[in-house]
Amino acid sequence: MEKEKLSTVFSKGIIKENPVLRLMLGTCPTLAVTTSAMNGLGMGIAATVVLIGSNIVISALRNIIPDKVRIPAFITIIAGFVTVVQLIIKAKAPALDATLGIYLPLIVVNCIILGRAEAFAKDNPVLRSAADGLGMGIGFTLALLCMGGIRELLGAGTFLGFSITPNFVTPMTIFLLPPGGFFVFGMLVMLVNRLSNRPAAEPDCSACPIADACGLIEEPAAKKEGDAPCK
Repeated sequence: MEKEKLSTVFSKGIIKENPVLRLMLGTCPTLAVTTSAMNGLGMGIAATVVLIGSNIVISALRNIIPDKVRIPAFITIIAGFVTVVQLIIKAKAPALDATLGIYLPLIVVNCIILGRAEAFAKDNPVLRSAADGLGMGIGFTLALLCMGGIRELLGAGTFLGFSITPNFVTPMTIFLLPPGGFFVFGMLVMLVNRLSNRPAAEPDCSACPIADACGLIEEPAAKKEGDAPCK
C-alpha cells in the first residue's frame, strides 16, 4: 500500500483526525485548563514539543526497543521530554506553571502522546513521525486555544488578558465553570464534525446476539413486505 504524503500526515491531525475534537483524546486537560486562552496555548505548546520529541526518538529506536517492553520504554522517553519541558516552563514562565499545575507533569500519561507513539511512531520513519507529531500537536493546540478563547471571552470579557467585551456585554461566569466548558467542547465537536464531512460508519451488528431484537439487522429480502414467498 502506498504511504501517505508528508503533507497528508501533517494535515490530518488539524481537523480530519483532530486528537481532541475528532478522536476524543486528552479531554481531561482540555476541559480543565481552558479557562483562558493563554492556559490553553501554553498546554498545547508543551504537549506539541513532547509529541514531536517523543515521536522522533521512538521512531529512531523502533527497531531496537524489544516489543515486550515497548510501552514502559515509550513512557520513559515521554517522561524525559515532559521533565525537560516542565523545568523550562518553571524557569521561564512560573505563573503558567502554577496555573497548569498537575496537568503539566500529567502529559506523561496523556493518551494523545502515548497513542501516537503506539499507533504511528513505532511503525514509521523519523521524518514521517515528526510530521505526525507536529500535526497532532498543532491540532491539539488549536483545540485548546479555541476552547480557552471562547470561554475566556464569554466568561470574563477578555482574550489573552486584553479587555474585549465588559463595556457592552456582561461576562457570563458560567463559561469559566465546568458546565460552560462542556458546552463549548460540545459545540466545537459538532463544528469540526461538520467541517470534516466524514459520513458516519454503518454499524456492523452481524455478530451481536441481540441484533434482531434492536432491529439493526435488515430482514432477508424474501421476508420484506411485497416480496413473493420462497417456493
